[in-house]
Amino acid sequence: MKFCKKYEEYMQGVQGKNKLPGVGFKKLKKILKRCRRQIDYGRNDVGDQTNESETHDSSNCPQHCPVCDGTFFPALLEEMSAVVGFFNESAQKLLELHLSSGFGKCLMWFKEKLQGNHVALIQDGRNLVTYAIINAVAMRKILKKYDKIHYSKQGQAFKSQAQSMHIEILQSPWLCELMAFHINLRESKVNSRDTPALFEGCSLAFADGKPSLSCRLLDSVKLDIDLTCAICLETLFDPVSLTCGHMFCYICACRAASVTIVDGLRAASPKKKCPICREEGVYEAAAHLEELHVLLNRSCPEYWEERRKSEKRERVQQAKEHWESQCRLFMGI
Repeated sequence: MKFCKKYEEYMQGVQGKNKLPGVGFKKLKKILKRCRRQIDYGRNDVGDQTNESETHDSSNCPQHCPVCDGTFFPALLEEMSAVVGFFNESAQKLLELHLSSGFGKCLMWFKEKLQGNHVALIQDGRNLVTYAIINAVAMRKILKKYDKIHYSKQGQAFKSQAQSMHIEILQSPWLCELMAFHINLRESKVNSRDTPALFEGCSLAFADGKPSLSCRLLDSVKLDIDLTCAICLETLFDPVSLTCGHMFCYICACRAASVTIVDGLRAASPKKKCPICREEGVYEAAAHLEELHVLLNRSCPEYWEERRKSEKRERVQQAKEHWESQCRLFMGI
């Protein structure tokens, strides 16, 4: 079965009453077909008077190409944004449900969301992972087809642009969180052999003491996520993901943003940049990666305890300095 048909059947099957965002694969293929006919027509019209290299420059698309006139890429950009937005929001809600406690967990239990054995929750996670993978494949295939028709590398360039705009779904920090969620469940008592797995071959590995998450999503797609903070060069502790997708220890991110732990990352200036990609305005909406925090705590207990003690001292010191400054300000000193 061709991928286009397989993808359409999948999207129709998962949408049901609620229409989920997806890649308009069939629509984009029709645009490319019109473009191909135009290219072929241009070649045949020129005939023997101009050779093929002159008819279609390998680095430029033909004039008046409907694809390059703003039809193909804007449509794909909008669809990719919708897909990754839906995935991020859904994954965040699912993981919040898993980590909820007290009254929140009781409320969810009464709503029959957890069903006592996490099966429904895990199935939702598996569905989200499948949704992410098949849409990532759809995006890659349509961009590959674009380059094939146009004898160009604009499709690959667009993929790089999508990564810089944070709409590449396989770069989502929430996919990393789902991987950690999968390993946490696999190693916990609530998991069983009958419980469906979110990933195949997903693992946490240590090389020279440095941790990384590894997972093979498809034969051609493998994710390797480094879990070392680029600021302190240690294993991530209390990890957060900035909106650009780069992960740091929470206290390291606060230092980079020139804010105290008491004030938090939301107090960061919009002009503060990510230490890696130098993008501005990435701190205010930073997300705490709670599942990854649990996984690393369980996997590196000695390091975690040592780091917890050192950070506790720093947090107490910062809190003390903060309240002293507030008292002086209140007293007008």
